[in-house]
Amino acid sequence: MAHRIPRFSRTERAAHWLLAVCFFVLLGSGLALYLPALAEHVDRPTAKTIHLYAAIALGVGLLAVLLLGDRRAVRRTLSDLDRYDADDARWLTGAAGRLVTGEPSPPQGRFNAGQKLNAALIAGLMVVMAVTGFLLWYGERDTRYRYAGTVDIHDWGTLILLFLVAGHLYLAVLHPATRHALRGMTLGDVDREWALEHHRKWAESADPTSSAEDPAHGPSATLDSPLSGAR
Repeated sequence: MAHRIPRFSRTERAAHWLLAVCFFVLLGSGLALYLPALAEHVDRPTAKTIHLYAAIALGVGLLAVLLLGDRRAVRRTLSDLDRYDADDARWLTGAAGRLVTGEPSPPQGRFNAGQKLNAALIAGLMVVMAVTGFLLWYGERDTRYRYAGTVDIHDWGTLILLFLVAGHLYLAVLHPATRHALRGMTLGDVDREWALEHHRKWAESADPTSSAEDPAHGPSATLDSPLSGAR
């Protein structure tokens, strides 16, 4: 039986899947507002209502998960995502070259540099979408809050998020080297062998039985996809 290492707590997984479900509800209802062809299936007032309540559910749900869940695990994850070191810089600067050469990636922690960057972009865009979404909603009730460009910013934010999520889904579900990480966000743990290959520094600290001197898992084995930002 494969040895596994705990990766994400129930609180972290709950927050992730809440975000995922609400994102796709927001995307679907937003497309119904954006594309006239979809108006045949969902009328505009209904789409607006769904869009609004999905946004509220996301905000309230994340707050509830953070208040009622394992805040220590959340703080640990935020700290891991916010911490960059020399290996992260090497990972980012060498990503394009590794696509061509296939060279091994620098050893990474619980999140590689691509995942950290992806998380930062999504978090920033969520703030942008929340602010512009509120202005669009409130601007319908008070015209003083109708600002030129708010719709464009909201639309461009949606497109960028869609691109990031599509890449995330590809790496999490389809890409052979990284799709094993999906287990961490569903069951909470990952295979130690996979962790050693893709997140060596974290795996060795999380599991003392993992040794950097193990010839089966030496530096040459850290073959990570240069775009591995799935988990």
